[in-house]
Amino acid sequence: MNTRTDSPNDPAARLVKSPVFVISTVRSGSTLLRCVLNTHSQVYAGHEMHLEGIRVELDTKPVTAAMDEMGFSTAELGHMLWDRLLDHQLKASGKSVLVEKTPGNAFMWKRIAECWPHARYIFLLRHPMHVLESLSEIFRDQLAEMPLPQGAEEVEAKIRTTAINQIAPMIESVAEARAHLDGITVRYEDLTTSPEVVTKNLCDYLGVPWESDMLNYGSQDHGSFRMFLGDWRERISSGVIQPHRRLPAIDEVPEALAGHCRAFGYV
Repeated sequence: MNTRTDSPNDPAARLVKSPVFVISTVRSGSTLLRCVLNTHSQVYAGHEMHLEGIRVELDTKPVTAAMDEMGFSTAELGHMLWDRLLDHQLKASGKSVLVEKTPGNAFMWKRIAECWPHARYIFLLRHPMHVLESLSEIFRDQLAEMPLPQGAEEVEAKIRTTAINQIAPMIESVAEARAHLDGITVRYEDLTTSPEVVTKNLCDYLGVPWESDMLNYGSQDHGSFRMFLGDWRERISSGVIQPHRRLPAIDEVPEALAGHCRAFGYV
């Protein structure tokens, strides 16, 4: 006999009713966005949680039978665990709004929407060419101290191909999420050139009053900047919103990304 009286996917059962998820690719400025938001007195935007890697495993027949009798699948139990984790972080922060910005959210937006029917979304876009350049720089840094058998041209070609192969499916996932979910779209270029306008729009969306301190995110501690938790390079550590790079012409963009540039309005 199933003894459950409600569903863990019932919005009323969630501890965090309406968390906010940033949907973006890697190297799109999501760490900058989280620091700006985290500076707000009512918004908690901590480091990346990587929820996709947190799973529940039922590894014995007795526990599988027990959970089945209560009506809990591994997915539902995972949702409860995610929700409990977000609730713990939000309460510890003393704030009222939680923002989670792991780039992997782009691949799991359906699962997020299933877990939190009342979730809100910030779609963060950046010119795909700049995403490519930024990711390529990361790869070059990682290869800098390694002995490489190939010549410089072969290495550069491999870096470019690897970066494109990583970026393209993420861009497609972001586009799919934008087509199916309600939310607010923020362009990295606008955030860096008109931060006051962008942050005011974000505050309206989040239902909190705008605070000018958001424009000076370096005035507060946002945790460590290190690999696997977001950006860790010099620009983000400066604590200052810096201007974006020159936007490229469409003929400067690799054909593999040209369609994505057009789809995101970068022409």
